[in-house]
Amino acid sequence: MDASTIAKANFEALHKNPYPGRGLVVGRSSAEDAWLMIYWIMGRSASSRNRKFVVAGNTLRTEPIDATKLDNPELLIYDAMLELPNVYLVSNGDQTRTIYDALLAGGSFDSALEKREREPDAPHYTPRISAMLDLNTYPGAVTLSILKANQANPTRTDRFTYRPARAPRGFGFGLTTYRGDGNPLPSFSGDPLLLPCGGKADAVLDSYWNALNAENLVALAVKEVSGQNGESHIVVRNRYTHNNA
Repeated sequence: MDASTIAKANFEALHKNPYPGRGLVVGRSSAEDAWLMIYWIMGRSASSRNRKFVVAGNTLRTEPIDATKLDNPELLIYDAMLELPNVYLVSNGDQTRTIYDALLAGGSFDSALEKREREPDAPHYTPRISAMLDLNTYPGAVTLSILKANQANPTRTDRFTYRPARAPRGFGFGLTTYRGDGNPLPSFSGDPLLLPCGGKADAVLDSYWNALNAENLVALAVKEVSGQNGESHIVVRNRYTHNNA
């Protein structure tokens, strides 16, 4: 199958999935010379839905809507997107900051994640998914990582790192935390998904917002990074913004 057929099938599967959990995609816009980083959060519980995305410059973070009604803030509140010169990070937890600090100190993406484990939220043991876009060397490189519980012994962490070849324009590679709904939630498995990145940031945000499960989707963001000068901007959409949402 060609790239369009594969990406369409993966996107349709994402649309039919009631609970892929948190997800990220890094790819290239079909509309212009730009990279796109997509990130979304979902929630089944009131605590998970008690959140919104906030943008501060080129940083994306989660924040509580009502801080008095938030359980496990160490797992729910974090910087989801950070960047250094020509390096752009996205993840589903506070490992975004771990990677950022390691790179700032001269370390690497891999060495930073060696210090981290899957999330400690038994019995789900939610995977930590992370990605880095490095534009220091033309034409740019994408690295994706998933840290997930070992099937035989969930107290241990399996580590998978992927370095896919640069996607064609209009496509990206993505990871989600779960394969679907369940109790416990089944962790994502297999290689990163080839997914569409059709259009500019606003169009991509609309596309994924409309595709993801409306009952469980909490917030979605798209960062657009210029392929010419590395400048970035973020667009977001939040489902819940008030305490009585």
